[in-house]
Amino acid sequence: MLEEEIITQKGNLRGYGSVWYYPEGIANILSLCNVEKKHKVTYDSYMKTGLVLHKADGNNHVFMPSKKGLYFSDVKNDTAHVMINTLDSIENKYIVKEYANARKAHSIQDIVGRPATEDYIEYVEKRLNPNCLIMKRDILRAKNIKGKTWDP
Repeated sequence: MLEEEIITQKGNLRGYGSVWYYPEGIANILSLCNVEKKHKVTYDSYMKTGLVLHKADGNNHVFMPSKKGLYFSDVKNDTAHVMINTLDSIENKYIVKEYANARKAHSIQDIVGRPATEDYIEYVEKRLNPNCLIMKRDILRAKNIKGKTWDP
């Protein structure tokens, strides 16, 4: 027998508003009717591109159908798409991919001996580590997220 869960938390989904939030759940459900009130949503059944949510800032979020037909955005395996933001912080102004790249930039800076941000940017721009996919913008985002205390 399934135990009944009572959802008591709300999160703020930027650009959408208040939503019920269950941190132990595998999904948070949005009403397409309510999403359409705030954003343009397109769907092309012929091209099978999923539901595309078009944001005012030019970013798009794609929701693909599960095997059972429920449309979802897989933020765990596809870091380019995000819909749920539960914290009101500077981190939320970035999409998941940008945030993930900033975390990588921060981690690599630690690994290479924590050079000053300006030096780190110079290393990246000169491609001194040819296998490094970090770019200047990732370093600057990391510094923005971590604040002034992050710079060695």
